[in-house]
Amino acid sequence: MKVLMVEDDKAIALGLEYSLQQEAYETIICYDFASAATVIKEQLDDISLCLFDLSLPDGSGYELCKLVKERSDVPVIFLTALDDEVNVVMGLDMGADDYITKPFRIRELLSRMNSVLRRYQRQTSPKGAIILANITIYPQEGKVFKQGNEIALTALEYRLLLIFSNHIGQVLTRDQLLEKIWDIAGEFVNDNTLTVYIKRLRDKLEDDPQKPVIIKTMRGLGYKAGE
Repeated sequence: MKVLMVEDDKAIALGLEYSLQQEAYETIICYDFASAATVIKEQLDDISLCLFDLSLPDGSGYELCKLVKERSDVPVIFLTALDDEVNVVMGLDMGADDYITKPFRIRELLSRMNSVLRRYQRQTSPKGAIILANITIYPQEGKVFKQGNEIALTALEYRLLLIFSNHIGQVLTRDQLLEKIWDIAGEFVNDNTLTVYIKRLRDKLEDDPQKPVIIKTMRGLGYKAGE
């Protein structure tokens, strides 16, 4: 998932970039209005969310937000030290999806980003579909797609993915997963089998199975799908 970040303070920008990359976001950083406008015109189709500082040396985040919203319904969050009501209202009226004032904690920003992205996913999800990162699951049809391409899953792989997709953001222990698979599959599945099937799922779903972002290992606890 790619984030366009426009921040003229390079120290803040680099710190945010590091934090976002630790959460598996790809980042494009711009330090002024002109370079950001070029990215918006040329790469907006690849961008999932925009973080705009309001005060830039050659323009404003308001203008960038307008530029984005004229081209696509990509979510925009403003980052700014200006927290008075007039600025908040103006930003929202321009089409911004959220507004966070400096200084802020990175966990708060990530929470706001995730909330905005979930809202957009709900608005754009096909009827009955379950969205998990760049994976779309159609339970009524028993089909799974990654970025528009159908993925072939075995029956047990599909059942395991459904369990995760129905508990997005929730940590599931290995015992819970084994119990749920047993109930659904009606066949014996041991701990080693579970490890094998999670590996197979990651091989098919993840961009980098060695650094999973869809099905995450929660050390000492179990596994979690999504945020």
